[in-house]
Amino acid sequence: MKVAIVHDWLVVNGGAEKVLSELIEIYPSADLFSTVFFLDEKDRGFLKGITPRTTFIQRLPNARRGYRNYIALMPIAIEQLDMSGYDLVISSSYAVAKGVITGPNQLHVSYVHSSARYAWDLQSSYLREANLERGIRSALARWMLHKFRIWDVRTAHGVDHYIANSKFVARRLKKTYGVSAEVIHPPVDLAKFTPLGQKEKFYLAASRLVPYKRIPLIAEAFSSMPDRQLVIIGDGPDMDAVRAKSQGNVRVLGYQPDDVLRDFMRKAKAFVFAAEEDFGIMPLEAQACATPVIAYGRGGALETVVAGKTGILFPNQSVEEIRRAVEEFEHKGVSASTEEFRQHVERFSRASFRENIKASIDRAFSLIDSPGMNRT
Repeated sequence: MKVAIVHDWLVVNGGAEKVLSELIEIYPSADLFSTVFFLDEKDRGFLKGITPRTTFIQRLPNARRGYRNYIALMPIAIEQLDMSGYDLVISSSYAVAKGVITGPNQLHVSYVHSSARYAWDLQSSYLREANLERGIRSALARWMLHKFRIWDVRTAHGVDHYIANSKFVARRLKKTYGVSAEVIHPPVDLAKFTPLGQKEKFYLAASRLVPYKRIPLIAEAFSSMPDRQLVIIGDGPDMDAVRAKSQGNVRVLGYQPDDVLRDFMRKAKAFVFAAEEDFGIMPLEAQACATPVIAYGRGGALETVVAGKTGILFPNQSVEEIRRAVEEFEHKGVSASTEEFRQHVERFSRASFRENIKASIDRAFSLIDSPGMNRT
């Protein structure tokens, strides 16, 4: 069986790439495709020496730093990838990968990390954060997003079987495309994220510093609690805003290697998470370290954090609610033991993910088997 794996773009090694890594482990002989490939050499280990095939966007001016500026061209680019020689096509999609063209004798399974949120329910937030609420540039952006939505819905019908990374994303797919999706949560490397023992007095927040992660909000909340210590790890366009909101009890460390981040995660009193994520892998990695999570109670956190047992959930993204949740944690703590934390995250293990993906694809084949298909 010839297998192709199509990923939106390869520029960082984040949560979606952890899923891609497992897909490569399951199908080591698969060919890999991506709109662009600008991943740093140090972050390429999970590709197992595979060099992805890219699109014409790879060669456009300033594509390395400005690949997102070519989002209007990505639907065209993804449709130029030749999938005709493959029996199984797996798209790892949060933007355009699901739009690859396949035929009736091919199985197209799409693992969806999210639909393109900036074109759908988060359009207003995206335009506001990009300062595109008014003017000619705003009108152009809205027109482009409108055209993208038309393409996005049309190509949704080219997928034979959808897998969503969370129930939250499955609901989004139902609302956006009118399709049903099986839910298989992303994997956590339980061998890497392990408990350390005694916790220290600081809280931890870590992520890419982009607006929807709401890290400046966490910094502001802790700056108003001078007796609580916070460490922030990560880098990105919100760095200046994070530093501006941080007082002396908030340490901003910027980017740190994985082993340093993991060490802080093991030692932290709790991990603080204020984003509305489609899934969110870091809260699970924290819980694998037996570190409680204080999280915004929307999106994927509702599927990974057990309120009162492995963490505290707060209802609104505000300084007041973060403060209230931290004080609740200080007074009540959580009930889970180290063993119970590990039992909770076991169902998100890499082994479970691989087993579930293989079973899901086998079921998909059985539903659409035709004489022209090769499953061996």
